[in-house]
Amino acid sequence: MTSTDQRDPHLLTLDVNGERHEVITEARRTLVDVLRHDLRLTGAHVGCEHGICGACTVLVDGRPVRACLMFAAQAEGAEIRTVESLSGGVDGRELNDLQRAFSEHHALQCGFCTPGFLMLAEGFLAERPDATRDEIREIVAANLCRCTGYQTIVEAIDGCATARRREKEN
Repeated sequence: MTSTDQRDPHLLTLDVNGERHEVITEARRTLVDVLRHDLRLTGAHVGCEHGICGACTVLVDGRPVRACLMFAAQAEGAEIRTVESLSGGVDGRELNDLQRAFSEHHALQCGFCTPGFLMLAEGFLAERPDATRDEIREIVAANLCRCTGYQTIVEAIDGCATARRREKEN
């Protein structure tokens, strides 16, 4: 592929939050840039742009992915979920159980990293609903937060996981 091929526009069909979107974009554009600038889904934040901070974490086929490290073209044919997919209600403003747990446990302060942590936790809990606190502590270490000190984030995820297990038992 020559460098001019990367700049030629390509038509992509992306499945984001259960909706199909057609986007014309260059092959070299990252998923986070397409989500934020083309689809106006600004929940995934751009932090380090090197895959270190995790602020851009989204779910691709149910697994947490750093959207700054993935080309949008690589996501074609996959199911993409952003933090916007978590809330519900008629107007989309009703928090889901994980979001409520973050609020109740004061697991956010400035909020910049919060969408990345929410999507990391959502993907992790879907895969490991019986996760221990130590496993949760290990997984949240993958994302950076400069405000909360992580303990409240661990407590929020553990609280949500516990509540989901109880609900499943009933």
